[in-house]
Amino acid sequence: MFRKTKGLLLVALITIAATGYGFAKSDMFEVTKNLDLFISMIKELNALYVDDIDSDKLVKEGVDAMLSSLDPYTTYYPAEDIEGYTMQVSGKYGGIGAIIRIIDDYVVVAEPYDGFPAYKAGLVAGDRIVEVEGVSVKGASTEDVSKLLRGEPGTKVRVTIEKPSTEERLPVTITREEIKIDAVPFYGMINENVGYVRLTNFTNDCSRDVRNALNELKSNNDVQGMVLDLRSNPGGLLQEAVKVCNVFLPPAKKIVSTRGRYYQHEKVFKTEEPAVDGSVPLVVLVNHNSASASEIVSGVMQDYDRAVIIGETTFGKGLVQTTMDLDYNSKLKMTTSKYFLPSGRCIQAIDYSGRYQDGAEKVPDSLRTAFKTTGGRAVYDAGGVDPDIEVELEELSLVTGNLYNQQLFFQYANQYHESKPSIESAKTFQVSDQDYNEFVGWLGKQEFNYTSESEKLLEDLKETAEAEEILNEIGSEITALEGNLSKDKLKDLERFQSQIRESLESEIVTRYYFQKGRLENGLKNDPYIDQAINTLSNLSEYKRILTK
Repeated sequence: MFRKTKGLLLVALITIAATGYGFAKSDMFEVTKNLDLFISMIKELNALYVDDIDSDKLVKEGVDAMLSSLDPYTTYYPAEDIEGYTMQVSGKYGGIGAIIRIIDDYVVVAEPYDGFPAYKAGLVAGDRIVEVEGVSVKGASTEDVSKLLRGEPGTKVRVTIEKPSTEERLPVTITREEIKIDAVPFYGMINENVGYVRLTNFTNDCSRDVRNALNELKSNNDVQGMVLDLRSNPGGLLQEAVKVCNVFLPPAKKIVSTRGRYYQHEKVFKTEEPAVDGSVPLVVLVNHNSASASEIVSGVMQDYDRAVIIGETTFGKGLVQTTMDLDYNSKLKMTTSKYFLPSGRCIQAIDYSGRYQDGAEKVPDSLRTAFKTTGGRAVYDAGGVDPDIEVELEELSLVTGNLYNQQLFFQYANQYHESKPSIESAKTFQVSDQDYNEFVGWLGKQEFNYTSESEKLLEDLKETAEAEEILNEIGSEITALEGNLSKDKLKDLERFQSQIRESLESEIVTRYYFQKGRLENGLKNDPYIDQAINTLSNLSEYKRILTK
């Protein structure tokens, strides 16, 4: 007897939804026909396939494949994944409060959250998690270990950790708590007159945190300029984006409108409360990873000429998702509309409408349409939010990238923390010459190697020479070049010293002051921040940008 699955309930709900939204008879026939085929196929597979099958898994994969033909934001969440969905929306989950990563064959604590259970239990960055509830997790993924560590607040989880320096194994019992990830992990004054707020996600009540941060800065300082940092903020709740705009704009301002296939998805969102400060000179920082709600805030500030946008062109996500509750505690997050900024533009950069035939393609610049800000400046649709001032970042060198990838910054910072119980403040900490020389000396004892661009070109030359049968003739010259390039790689540690120092500083500071410290320390060597300060320090230039 074929048993009902969550997937069948899902397709049944799709049928109901299709009826509710008034499909044409021909469309409804096609939907019903294909659902019948789908159910018949699963029945036959379940009854006659040579091996036992997991029908839940089979249907989940079928649903995922179906949704993948639409856009990447339309997603099905079965009951076992609901906790992850809830964390995205609320920033909360039940667990021990730690970031984990894979090193070698073990899951390792990358950073315990300050003040949460893992920190209280004495776990530090670098600790290997070798067992959970008496079961070895060697070789397990971070996702698998996360599921074991999460649970209802108040419950306990038994973990065995291994200290990398001594290889001593210690049993630790941790009481889970509700973990709330701060949407505003850091705010403060960059200098005497310029305030700074970092917003990392648009989760529930993040606008309250932004509002409170700005109020506190204004109460304790002479704030003459503000920086709102939305770099690498992937977005979140649309309503929270509206409320963040309201921090800097007065009530009754149109923020965004949504338009979809059905009238139920056509809405206009406006500010409702008095602004915290509607006139303080404002800079919004964005990069290519600033998306969705981040683009609403930066685009609205640009459309109303309320802020200077500094950084890179944003991601270009102008789509809105609605979450539908399904049976068995599952959910369907579905793209139901596009959003439009006050100027009338939609910044969606990818056209998914022709995906079935040609794949998703970026809208070409020649098809982007110009719109006008309140003051008459030209802004464009279909390609993200373009900054008013572009910042070019120094390219990450191969040596620095490989130090990251091979976890060597991470491992050295762990050792540094173990040998030094404290450091100066996060804001002022710097890697000294002695610190750097010790790092280079330590690096010489590690298995650190990478292929430089020159070595890649030389390898191509060797292959070409071998194909042309002249390798023997130029073999000695190639050998000499290989030796010289090997020595030159050692010089990279000197050539890119400033870049390596900054990365090392960031990792070390995190051991003592956690995420907040890393953000505060990073501000002193940040070209985005330098440009923001220069812009806010020259009010005539600031005003010129907003009126040109």
